[in-house]
Amino acid sequence: MAVQYLKRASRTAEDTTAEARPIVETMLADIAARGEQSVRDYAARLDRWEGEILVSAEEADRRAAEVPAALRQDIDYAVDRVRRFAEAQRDSVRDFAVEISPGVVAGQKLVPMGVAGCYVPAGRYAHIASAYMGVATAKAAGVPTVIACSGPRGPAGIHPAVLYALRRAGADAILTLGGVQAIAALAHGLFTGKPADIVVGPGNKFVAEAKRQIYGKVGIDVFAGPSEVAVIADATADAEMVAVDLVAQMEHGHESPGWLIATDRALAEAVMQRVPALVAALPPTARDAAAAAWRDFGEVVLCDTRDEAVLVSDQYCCEHLQVQAADLDWWLANLRNYGSLFLGEETTVAFGDKATGPNHILPTKSAGRYSAGLSVHKFLKPLSWQRMTRDGSRDVALATARISRAEGMEAHARSADIRLARYFPGANFDLGEPVSN
Repeated sequence: MAVQYLKRASRTAEDTTAEARPIVETMLADIAARGEQSVRDYAARLDRWEGEILVSAEEADRRAAEVPAALRQDIDYAVDRVRRFAEAQRDSVRDFAVEISPGVVAGQKLVPMGVAGCYVPAGRYAHIASAYMGVATAKAAGVPTVIACSGPRGPAGIHPAVLYALRRAGADAILTLGGVQAIAALAHGLFTGKPADIVVGPGNKFVAEAKRQIYGKVGIDVFAGPSEVAVIADATADAEMVAVDLVAQMEHGHESPGWLIATDRALAEAVMQRVPALVAALPPTARDAAAAAWRDFGEVVLCDTRDEAVLVSDQYCCEHLQVQAADLDWWLANLRNYGSLFLGEETTVAFGDKATGPNHILPTKSAGRYSAGLSVHKFLKPLSWQRMTRDGSRDVALATARISRAEGMEAHARSADIRLARYFPGANFDLGEPVSN
């Protein structure tokens, strides 16, 4: 295998996680001890927000009226597509019952979680799309109470288009909170009295670390930290198009890597030549973010073959993976590790970020090796149930008694013994050797 790095990153995701961990730990402990007052203090200090935390329906409607009609139509369009895709996901799984053996029936019942907390990032950009990605998907799963959080953007509070998107997607409560304090408020049920069963949504390194630390007290969707993009490209790719798509995702933030995996040196070198100019042409906020991301986290890998490119890509396990290469069906069949896959020049990550339909809340930091992105399945509990007749329980009880005693678990065995004695009086069964110590 001949893999050559034409550009290597000077920093890694592990560096940023280590920086965030002690800060988040301290904040979560303080919020757990002092509750809502601690959250208010952090909101005032970190976000300069001292207004009401819980947004009233009247305030949400008033602010949403500030959104231009054309943008409202675009948001409605995107919400509908995300909802339709999520509903199709819900229809793909079902309750069932199966007779395992005569008289023994087992089944699955899909039960939505009771309360979902949906986090929407604020700060550098107004993340309108993240508002409906989380909330609309939870509602499609049948979650009865969805609480959304987003930080203020200026003295008026949450961005009006984000508020409009949250309302259109079906949020039942909206909190003006961002960062670690928002994740903690959702987990503890602060300001609503309804602790979340699951907290979902993308965010910066502090939000991602807060979700990691609260996991166990509540469920989480995925480790969705700073955005990542990788493009696999061969000689048939358009270098300008590849470079534009890398830069498009790196504008998310200083720690959002862009990775190019190329099977053609000329293409790779052309992309590397174009990226700095594309970054320089961005407006100041995006330029600052993308320049740092490319400088510190960007990588370009040259592979001899497409099989090598697949191995490298699966090792990166990137959140957003684009393929701009020939024979797209081959890549679809062979790539395994990614958050979401975008096949062909026509299918840019930006489309999926905003309005295609599949969710854009996706695993980062190689979590795609074992986890998929946000879907209705994250909000559903596939609960099992069992029912037996007395005759049907006979063989199950015999196996249970003997296995339990082989394990040394006498009390388990006796719960089988008593049923055999009651249901089959006078029968002589081999129940295994009783546990003596």
